[in-house]
Amino acid sequence: MFDMTLIQRGARLRRSPFFEATQRHGAKAYTVYNHMLFPICFDDLEAEYWHLLQHVTLWDVSVERQVEITGPDAFAFTNMLTPRDLSKCAVGQGKYIVITAEDGGIINDPVLLRLGENHFWLALADSDVLLWARGVAFNSGLSVNITEPDVSPLQVQGPKARELMQALFGDAVTKLRYYWFVETKLDGIPVVVTRTGWTGEVGYEIYLRDGSRGGELWERVMNAGAAYHIRPTGPSDIRRIEAGILNWGADMTLENNVYEVGLERLVDRDKQTTYVGRDALLRIRNEGPRRKLVGLEIEGARIAFNATKWPVASAAGKAVGPVTSAVWSPRLKKNIGFAMVPVAQAALGTALQVDIPGAGTRQATVVPMPFIDPAKEIPKS
Repeated sequence: MFDMTLIQRGARLRRSPFFEATQRHGAKAYTVYNHMLFPICFDDLEAEYWHLLQHVTLWDVSVERQVEITGPDAFAFTNMLTPRDLSKCAVGQGKYIVITAEDGGIINDPVLLRLGENHFWLALADSDVLLWARGVAFNSGLSVNITEPDVSPLQVQGPKARELMQALFGDAVTKLRYYWFVETKLDGIPVVVTRTGWTGEVGYEIYLRDGSRGGELWERVMNAGAAYHIRPTGPSDIRRIEAGILNWGADMTLENNVYEVGLERLVDRDKQTTYVGRDALLRIRNEGPRRKLVGLEIEGARIAFNATKWPVASAAGKAVGPVTSAVWSPRLKKNIGFAMVPVAQAALGTALQVDIPGAGTRQATVVPMPFIDPAKEIPKS
């Protein structure tokens, strides 16, 4: 049993409805994310990576806290938070969106679910969007209710995920299109099941709507998953880097905009209504960004997943920016990662240098990303 006193003192940090289950099933380490304890591994990270690629994994992502927006003006208000045009999002559909600040900075990159005409959830990365949304609403003149509901998601990911979900829920779930969802129950436990995930693999998320039943739901999924060799894991940074999936707080922050990090597809240029940051994003698009997040291949022996942002220099040795995420890819047999560099250093084939603590300076090259499956054929399949 992991000694929680090593990372927690008092009741300030919240525990998920699945916390006791993660303890029983051997979680080895936790971090703090969205003010909540987050299990990050049950085994060696590479072993978890291979299991994700070959079988099916269960992952407690209750730290994806929901901001729920309801009320007569919920659509108009939610549409004001993001450059995506939510009139193109049907009830029962989800969208990957960015929430932008007045200067175009990225406050968060949640998955949005539209549960009703005026009912939305934002499944959040690690930043305080609840307070931001309440601040935007305060003088908006719109009638909305903004709360954090009792909703806690699990991820079921891997090539056998569809078979497991068929065993649990039947055809209604396995026929879901990518980024669509269904409201249902499992043995009387109320859930929302989405065709989403943070792995680049076939995947689903099960959003528990009654926190008192977390242990039941976990064990129900694990028992049904035994036939498919299920294991609980933490997040696979190896796989998400291969897939070009960005991590808010590392690969992008409030200091970045969509044009810097390659998320300009999340700006609907024909959106008719205004939103926070619209003028700033129009200016940035017209002027062009000054820096870009690029893919890197880093030469030499395998590296460990970076715990700090490593310095990047030009071939001539001039400091140009940081590596934001980097790791050894067992399939590619290469060190890969992302770096934020000036536009002048962002062209494919550009030679760079990376200063790795304890390993010295390595040569690196700007390459395309995602590193694997650029068309997302795997998760959409």
